[in-house]
Amino acid sequence: MDRPVYVLGTGIQKFGRFTHLTHKQFAGPAVLEALKESKLSHKQIDVAYASSLFGGSMIGQQILGQLGLTGIPIINVENACSSSAVGVHEAAARIAAGRAEAAVVIGVDMLTKLGGGALPLNREDWDAINGLSMPVLYAMRAQRYIHEFGLKATDLSEVTVKARAHGARNPLAQFQKPVTLEEVNSSREVADPFRLLHCCPTGDGAAAVVLGSERLLKALGSGLRPVQVAGAALHSGKYHPGPYSMTTSHVSTQSAKEVYESAGVSPEDIDVAEIHDSFAIAELMYYEAFQFCKPGEALALLRSGATSLGGRQVVNPSGGLMSRGHPVAASGVAQIAEITRQLQGRSGAHQVKDARLGIAHVTGGGVSNFEHGACAVTLLKS
Repeated sequence: MDRPVYVLGTGIQKFGRFTHLTHKQFAGPAVLEALKESKLSHKQIDVAYASSLFGGSMIGQQILGQLGLTGIPIINVENACSSSAVGVHEAAARIAAGRAEAAVVIGVDMLTKLGGGALPLNREDWDAINGLSMPVLYAMRAQRYIHEFGLKATDLSEVTVKARAHGARNPLAQFQKPVTLEEVNSSREVADPFRLLHCCPTGDGAAAVVLGSERLLKALGSGLRPVQVAGAALHSGKYHPGPYSMTTSHVSTQSAKEVYESAGVSPEDIDVAEIHDSFAIAELMYYEAFQFCKPGEALALLRSGATSLGGRQVVNPSGGLMSRGHPVAASGVAQIAEITRQLQGRSGAHQVKDARLGIAHVTGGGVSNFEHGACAVTLLKS
C-alpha cells in the first residue's frame, strides 16, 4: 500500500435474534461505537462503505442518515458473504492512495426476517434451480474430503465442539453454550454428512470499523495499540464450466499466498485467524488453504489443540461463523473488528495471548461454474 492504513475504531453488536429492530436501527449503535472508539467526529469521515444483502436498497444512506453522517460519498457494496470485507478492502485502498483520510465501513444483515431455512439464491442460476444450496454444496465437499483423506462423518463434529467452546467465552456470540460430540452427532440431519450443528446459524448481526491514515493516528494519540492493515487480497473465483476440485479452495489459497507474499510474512507467523467456517468442513479445508498444515492433515491439526485457545495458532477465537453467527454481509467486517481487538489485547475471556499478527478471511457466494463468487483476505498487525 502507498500510505499506511490503520483501524482506528471498531463496533460489534451482539449477534442473535432481534426481530423487533430494523436493519438501520440495529446497525446504528455499531457505527457509533466505532466512531467513539476512533475519537473522530462526523466531520472527519471522508467516505463510507455499507453492506447488506437483505436490508434493502441504499442501506448506507438508511443507516448513516439517522446518525447525521451525510453529504459524503456513501458507497453500497454487495458481494454475498464477502460484502463488508470488500468494503474494508476498498476503503483501505482509497486511504492508501491519498484519496481520503478516514472511512467508516458497515456490515449488517438480519436473517431472522427471512423466516429460517437456507438462504434464498438467484433463481436464474443453473445450480440454484437444481437444488445446489450452500448446505448441499459444502456437504458434497465434505463427502469428497472424507473419501480422499479417510475421515469419518463424525470427525466433523470436533470442529463444532471447538467453535462452541470458543463462542461460550465471547459475550457477543449468538451461541454461548458449549456442546458435546454426542449432541452434535445426534442433531437432525440436513445434507449427508451434515447434521444441524455442523452448519452455521442464521441470525442477525452488525459491525463497523473506522479506518484512517497514519497522520490521523498520530494526531489522535489513542491509548489503544495501533493496528495496521498490513495486506489485503480480493479475488473472484475463476469460471470453470467443467469439474473442479471439491477439497481444495483455489481462490482462498491464491488470496492467502498473495497476502503473505505482499506483506513478507509466512503462514507460521500468524498468531490468530478468523476464517470462513460456514460449515464444519470449511474450517478443515481452510487450514490447508492458509498453509497451516499440509493437505489431509487438518483433522490432526485440530486434534493437536494448535488452533484452539491456548494453542500456537488460534483459529476463530470468537466462535467463528459456527458460533458467533453468520449474518452474511456483517461477517467480514465483524472478523476484522475481532482481529483488531485481539491484537490490542482486549478480547477478555477469548483473548489470544500475545497476538501480534492476525488474518481475516471470508468467501462470498456460490455462482454456477464458479468455485466462489468472491474471496477477501485481510492481514492485520500490531
